[in-house]
Amino acid sequence: MTIEIESAQLPNQVPVSISSTLEKLRANISQYFIGQEKVVDEVLVSLLANGHMLIEGVPGLGKTLMARCLASSINGQFSRVQFTPDLLPADITGHAMYDIKTEKFRIRKGPVFTNFLLADEINRSPAKTQSALLEVMQERQVTIEGKAMPVPSPFMVIATQNPLEHEGTYPLPEAELDRFLTKIYIDYPSLEDEISLARTATTKAHEELAIQAVIESAEMQQLQNSCSQQKVDDQLIEYAVRICQATRNHPGLLSGAGPRASIALIRCAKAKAMINNNSFVLPDDIKSVALPVLRHRLRLSADMEIEGMNVDKLILQLLETVPAPHE
Repeated sequence: MTIEIESAQLPNQVPVSISSTLEKLRANISQYFIGQEKVVDEVLVSLLANGHMLIEGVPGLGKTLMARCLASSINGQFSRVQFTPDLLPADITGHAMYDIKTEKFRIRKGPVFTNFLLADEINRSPAKTQSALLEVMQERQVTIEGKAMPVPSPFMVIATQNPLEHEGTYPLPEAELDRFLTKIYIDYPSLEDEISLARTATTKAHEELAIQAVIESAEMQQLQNSCSQQKVDDQLIEYAVRICQATRNHPGLLSGAGPRASIALIRCAKAKAMINNNSFVLPDDIKSVALPVLRHRLRLSADMEIEGMNVDKLILQLLETVPAPHE
């Protein structure tokens, strides 16, 4: 069976088994998240590239729903933490507690020990609580009482946040922002999509949303491994690095993107190529993932903000100044 599938593969395309699995995953999420095809693709890029993602939008646009759809589509463990001002780091990672029966201390694991951790409204907790995720996002482990314990694999933090100008929000530390592979914006749907959404959501108003799993967590790991093996020409690696270096020299930015951003660009470009059914990365793949990869790693100067510039516009301008390699 596998040989027949591989023989159907055309030159420069990913195997049919992979493309069909990705299409099933996209369709499963899209049926609940109507009219947001671009957002769905950016979410799948983050998933395939084996990174964490930050989803931002005003309340009511389905940020939590998107996280639930993604986690439920993959038959893995799922935990949700509602971030509030009184949340403590130990409420996320776990802690050591004294067991009266055994007269010994034992480790109580927190919700972070899962495949998919939904950090809901992450910017409603202060920096001390947010920093509880730093170690696990980078090293995929949690240290409690001097003991390092790995989290299950695959592991992904899906954080949602409201815009910073909303009341009761705290800015995320730069060290934590840099650990998110992508930052994804969810905007209002179009009139037609919102009509369709309202019709679907009110048809079965009192029934629990039942999202079917389409792949197993072990299959997801195989897809992530296949993504990491995508071919990238050395010229494209240099192109990704030049884009990041251009952000460090721009007079309108207080801080540019570091080396982690260059790596993220390449990883996400591999995932984008895979979604596009290509077995190698193109310059357009890097350009298409530049916004979600870079927007949360850059800080505009006060002068640029006064002029009405935003980070996304500046990134698009930078992409026009950095020459792409010829195909």
